[in-house]
Amino acid sequence: MKKHSARVAPLSSYSAQVLTCPISEGGEGSDSHAETPGSETSGDGTAYQTCANTVLKVLGGLLVVLCISSSWVGTTQVVQLTFKSFSCPFFITWFSTNWNILFFPLYYSGHVATTREKQTPIQKFRECSRLFGEDGMSLKVFLKRTAPFSILWTLTNYLYLLALRKLTATDVSALYCCHKAFVFLLSWIVLKDRFMGVRIVAAIMAITGIVMMAYADGFHGDSFMGVALAVGSASTSALYKVLFKMFLGSANLGEAAHFFSTMGVFNLIFISCVPLILYFTKVEHWGSLSSLPWGYLCGVAGLWLVFNILVNVGVVLTYPILISIGTLLSVPGNAAIDVLKHEVIFSVVRLAATCIICLGFLLLLLPEEWDTVTLRFLTTLADKKTEEHGEELTESSVHTRSRSRANGAVSIPMA
Repeated sequence: MKKHSARVAPLSSYSAQVLTCPISEGGEGSDSHAETPGSETSGDGTAYQTCANTVLKVLGGLLVVLCISSSWVGTTQVVQLTFKSFSCPFFITWFSTNWNILFFPLYYSGHVATTREKQTPIQKFRECSRLFGEDGMSLKVFLKRTAPFSILWTLTNYLYLLALRKLTATDVSALYCCHKAFVFLLSWIVLKDRFMGVRIVAAIMAITGIVMMAYADGFHGDSFMGVALAVGSASTSALYKVLFKMFLGSANLGEAAHFFSTMGVFNLIFISCVPLILYFTKVEHWGSLSSLPWGYLCGVAGLWLVFNILVNVGVVLTYPILISIGTLLSVPGNAAIDVLKHEVIFSVVRLAATCIICLGFLLLLLPEEWDTVTLRFLTTLADKKTEEHGEELTESSVHTRSRSRANGAVSIPMA
């Protein structure tokens, strides 16, 4: 399959896009006909519409952030509730991943409801298959491209659930935020992304937080194992994202829906044997199918699917940086539930580690040109203060001279 080199963008570009505001096409026309009253009215209307669209986009983004954070917190908490009666993390991972098959049908339903140009499901499916190359989907491409990503996807979620059996939801969600630092390091090494000192500092902070989290209860026991599992989940997630950028490039919403559904089909066909193997080897044993907590299982799978849909839809509807913030807000959300419902008491070391990891996560959201923009802003601010100070001195000098003339004296400025 041919690589989409023209579509590949640096992973850090998502955080840089939010600082660029699209310029209305009517701006040049309003400048060239500024003397016409009608054009002035049109220009004001265009500016007002642009401002209104920006406000709506921000408000919609905040709503998406709240939904993303809530769905991820809900997923994590329901998983822990499920473990009380059904401690089979791989079965939960396999069952939840199967629900990804619904992604493309849901996308197609939304496409039919919101567009006038109607396409059959087969036509839309073939159009979205271009993510895998100009030739579309074939059995060879299906196995070659879907298999590694499906395995990484399953491994990421499985390790995440294993970590939830050892640690609190707050600790696991905080440690998972380290995947942002791992993405930067891998993209810098593999994709040759631009080196940024502030992101190296953020990566060091993430590693520091991991060490502190492991040290909180000593480097032994379930706590250390839980930290290792959560970091492993963050690492495989980062590898998944970097490899996706390397081999498949960027994807629009339809292509993302197609890809998720394809992974769900691969999971159903090829990975269904693993839960059976774990069942017969007594690694993950359960009773009859009727005794399974289907309510909790469907709740986990549904919330996980909603989270994945919101992440991909949110990138289209609002600023990508807000999607990352939504993931980060799951940390205080889980902390609130752990404290109020489960009466968890966090040690000072754990709180410090969580804060350091979250701060490093925020530093990784800075755009690539943040230093240039900051210097330009400070320079403009300093120039403005200098001008204001000069105007104050001029006004003061004029006022002093006028008073001197009124008193019959002449003011001679000092050299």
